[in-house]
Amino acid sequence: MTTDYPPAPRLPLLTAAEARDAVAFLRLLESLDLSPRGVAAGQLAADLARRLPGE
Repeated sequence: MTTDYPPAPRLPLLTAAEARDAVAFLRLLESLDLSPRGVAAGQLAADLARRLPGE
């Protein structure tokens, strides 16, 4: 073995439903924040939404 295990346990991955909720909240942030931060939230939402499996 070449490395040690991390000291803290890893957090579980997001479920698809949690990821969709996160995308919805990012899109809401985009609509409420007209600054560059809101634009970045919208771009992140779009990037994440493309990676989610369709239903």
